Amino acid sequence: MQVVGYDTGTPALFVSTSDGLDSVDLEPGTELDYRLENRHCAGTIHDDTHLSCLNERAPYCDDHRSTWVCAKCTGTCLKDEMDCYEDHAVYLAAFAPNTFKVGVTRLWRLETRLREQGADRAAHVRTFSDGRVAREYEAELAQTLVDRVRVPTKISGFGRDVDETAWNELLADFDPIDTFEFDYGFDLTDAPLAETIATGTVRGSKGRVLVIDNGGTTYAVDMRNLVGYELERGGTDRNLQSSLGAFG
Repeated sequence: MQVVGYDTGTPALFVSTSDGLDSVDLEPGTELDYRLENRHCAGTIHDDTHLSCLNERAPYCDDHRSTWVCAKCTGTCLKDEMDCYEDHAVYLAAFAPNTFKVGVTRLWRLETRLREQGADRAAHVRTFSDGRVAREYEAELAQTLVDRVRVPTKISGFGRDVDETAWNELLADFDPIDTFEFDYGFDLTDAPLAETIATGTVRGSKGRVLVIDNGGTTYAVDMRNLVGYELERGGTDRNLQSSLGAFG
């Protein structure tokens, strides 16, 4: 059984088995008991069929790695023909305690996109009739705001609150169309330890980060780091870093 993808909405891991594609539920309270074995390219999924690949590079080899060109767009279309003729939202997203980014998404996907990223707060600041002008405006704001936030930065803010003063100062320069606050359903007093495991009790997920309790310690698992691994039942046999609370 190989992890070949994940879903941040459900949430779940997509796995390829001898019987075809399946999923591993990641709802809170789920008990995971998998050991990570060899990792190799996750291949590709076509017409609900997994096409495997044994190339060593993971999560994807050069043959199966794809890049969404719109993510690189700053207003000059990188496609052969521009096709983003629908309303796009420019948003600001806050990640505790004080990392603020600018982003663009199709208007109808706004809240979904914010949850996919694990934003703590957000503000919809402008709507444009197509993606090109939205990306141009995003590029202007990206001169003073970041437009990407790495997963370790997000994890470091788990269990912390957004800096209210800094967030309000940022919004004071805009006239938000709408604002959002997100609750991901788990309470943390400290940031979890970053690990790549699939053993323990699921506490919840925030974007693509899975939060697992194992042996008295809470771990944060970037689900992308699981893609490509072969899974075997029986739980991890690695020695994991433990929090001080595990010895209390």
